[in-house]
Amino acid sequence: MKTKNEIKKVALAYSGGLDTSIIIPWLKENYNNCEVIAISGDVGQGTELDGLEEKAIKTGASKLYIEDLKKEFVENYIYPTLKAGAIYEHDYLLGTSFARPVIAKRIVEIALAEGCDAIAHGCTGKGNDQVRFELTIKAFAPDMAIIAPWREWKIKSRDEEIDYAEAHNIPLKINRETNYSKDKNLWHLSHEGLDLEDPANEPAYRKPGFLELGVAPEDAPDKPTYVSIDFEKGIPVAVDGKKSGSVEIISTLNKIGGANGVGLADLVENRLVGMKSRGIYETPGGTILYHAHKVLETITLDRETQHYKQQISLKYADLVYFGQWFTPLREALDAFVDSTQQTVTGSVKLKLYKGNIINAGVTSPYSLYDEAIATFGEDDVYDQNDSKGFINLFGLPLSVKARMNNKKQ
Repeated sequence: MKTKNEIKKVALAYSGGLDTSIIIPWLKENYNNCEVIAISGDVGQGTELDGLEEKAIKTGASKLYIEDLKKEFVENYIYPTLKAGAIYEHDYLLGTSFARPVIAKRIVEIALAEGCDAIAHGCTGKGNDQVRFELTIKAFAPDMAIIAPWREWKIKSRDEEIDYAEAHNIPLKINRETNYSKDKNLWHLSHEGLDLEDPANEPAYRKPGFLELGVAPEDAPDKPTYVSIDFEKGIPVAVDGKKSGSVEIISTLNKIGGANGVGLADLVENRLVGMKSRGIYETPGGTILYHAHKVLETITLDRETQHYKQQISLKYADLVYFGQWFTPLREALDAFVDSTQQTVTGSVKLKLYKGNIINAGVTSPYSLYDEAIATFGEDDVYDQNDSKGFINLFGLPLSVKARMNNKKQ
């Protein structure tokens, strides 16, 4: 690994936000006027990428790569996590977590092709993203030097970052009053900081400009919206009967869910580095997909598989959240999950109403639900007298223990 004085060319994970905007001049000031190659991964940030190249060059980068990673992001990261049913701490649908490895992997590829001496990122020393980026770098370029300015510079706050930007004439899209820390991609939008740092404060969902992917539930239509999602082997393939690509499906469901106030999560989560943090997440399309997928599994998975998969889901969520995407265990869990999804094919109908998702019907050619057996009416396929012997055998250990206790007493 090269020393600081040997670093001549640096690949920077560049978003154009506050952190990475000031990192370009800081790197040149503190690393011997090194060449900085800025790299942005397009995972669905939309207009946030507008004007990025001009900004990067003006602030000192030699060039900017903008890599379209949306399809890879959805099909190789989002869908495996969806199929696993992985949700971190019951509420977080991992929007930032699985976006980091796909971006970092591409940055490593470009850094190696460009002959870079180091990779830099703008993650703070308090957050999870530093782990996610750096574990990915280690997985593909174990000898690459890593520069994390937040662990080196004397800047201590976002206000001081703004001071630095103003002193270096770096244009920003934020101000001190609206300086929420946000992360946006095709899957979600997160909000942290300012008044949200106190869990006692109710989020200002109805404040103009706060929500970007949808509306507050009370501002959603007074009439419910119905939506159907078709799945093939656990993967969504159509919305309302219309087949489309993976990116389009999520975009469509974001619009439908957002318009109905669906997908808002307010949680205090346990970060990997040990602290608790409060975040507000908008995940309208993702929330619909998770709900629909879970409903479909209720009729297509047998009891033992369904229950065991719930345990796998918890571990899978931890791996994604902790930045351990490129690990043998995650790959092994994928093999198990893919096996369970062979029959998760069918259609789920949902009713969306003011932030709520209500089941409205599910069908599958692989359904294990047998109305002839489950009916409360008369049937010829289930002998209810069989249950007596089953209960006697199932409860035998309890009976044996009770008799032993009675003898001792």
